[in-house]
Order: sequence, then C-alpha cells, then structure tokens
Amino acid sequence: MKQSSIRQYQESVSVQASAEAVYDLVSDITRTGEWSPVCKACWWDDEDSAGQPGAWFTGRNELPHRTWQTRSQVVAAERGREFAWLVGGKFVRWGFTLAPADGGTVLTESWEFLPEGIAMFREKFGDAADAQVAERTEQALDGIPKTLAAIKRIAESATAREEVRS
Repeated sequence: MKQSSIRQYQESVSVQASAEAVYDLVSDITRTGEWSPVCKACWWDDEDSAGQPGAWFTGRNELPHRTWQTRSQVVAAERGREFAWLVGGKFVRWGFTLAPADGGTVLTESWEFLPEGIAMFREKFGDAADAQVAERTEQALDGIPKTLAAIKRIAESATAREEVRS
C-alpha cells in the first residue's frame, strides 16, 4: 500500500502504570505539548466541560515551516478505557485506548483521516490536496511512535516517583 493512500493507523506500547493513571495523563490535553512532536500546546475552550464528551479544545501546532491552530471536540472520555477527539468536529479522529495488562497498561494511539477531512482538503487545497493529505499522513505515522514513547516515559517516571513515596 502506498503511504499516501493510508487513511488510518494505530500503534501500541506497554506502560508500567495503571490504566487510570495513564488515562489521567493522556486526557489532560493541557499536557499534550510534553509528548506531541507537532501539537505544542492545548487548552480547553470552556473549563467547565473540560475532559467530558462534547467538550471543545484548541491546539497549537508547530512545524519548521508553519504554525496553525485547530479546534477539536472530545468524542470519548471513559476513564481507564478511552479518550478520543475529532479535529474540527468531523475531519480527523485521534484517540487513545487503554487496556490493563500484566500489572500495567497497553496504550494504543489511533489516527483516522475521515471522509469529511479528505473532502475539506480537496476544497481548501484543490490540486494540492493529495500532497497536503500525504504530508499530514506522514506526520501522523512519524508522530505516533514518538508520542507513545514520550507518554510511556512520563507515566513510568510518575509511577516510579509514587512508589518511592509509598
């Protein structure tokens, strides 16, 4: 399969921390800049609905050649199991699923470029849409393993700190 035709991807990592602790980390979108290679900051649009299904947040993304913001809506928020959002409310689905395993958690990050997103890119970029979609796809494929490695490092170092205090 040509990489430019990939529209969804997921990868997993084992984390030596509870599913609830990992969920608390990944669902705190204000910490996204600690692990994402592209999204450098996020904030809740309305603090009162933070972390709940239907809540909106804004993210600031940075690459060497451009900086932009997106708004996303939380579509799944089940502590210890899943946290997911839709960029633009319908264009791209990002999420984390969590499953207890061997005293820790299997954390899976998933990404899917939805049909509405492809259509929006065709409208916005015209003949350059395929190249733009391919660039975003490459960013996701490159970023997911980096994100998972960083989350694992952060979660396990937090778990180690908790064990020392006990």
